[in-house]
Amino acid sequence: MDNAQVAKRIKILCSEKGVSVAKMLNESHVTKGIIHDLEVRDRTPSTATLLKIANYFDCSVDYLLGRTNNSNSHRS
Repeated sequence: MDNAQVAKRIKILCSEKGVSVAKMLNESHVTKGIIHDLEVRDRTPSTATLLKIANYFDCSVDYLLGRTNNSNSHRS
C-alpha cells in the first residue's frame, strides 16, 4: 500500500464531495493527523480508520488503497 496514494484519494473524495478534510475527519471520528501521518510519516492506517473513511464516502476500502479505480464499487 502506498500511504501517500491513500491520502491523495481521501483529498480527492473530499473535493468531490465539497467538504474539507478537517470536516470529514471530524464527522467520521478519525484523528486529525491522519493525512500528515500518511504523507509525511508513511504510517499505515488501521483497518478501523479505513472503514470509517470508506463509510463516510460510501466507497470501498479497495478504492482508498488503490486496488481499484472505481470509487463506486461495493464496499469492503
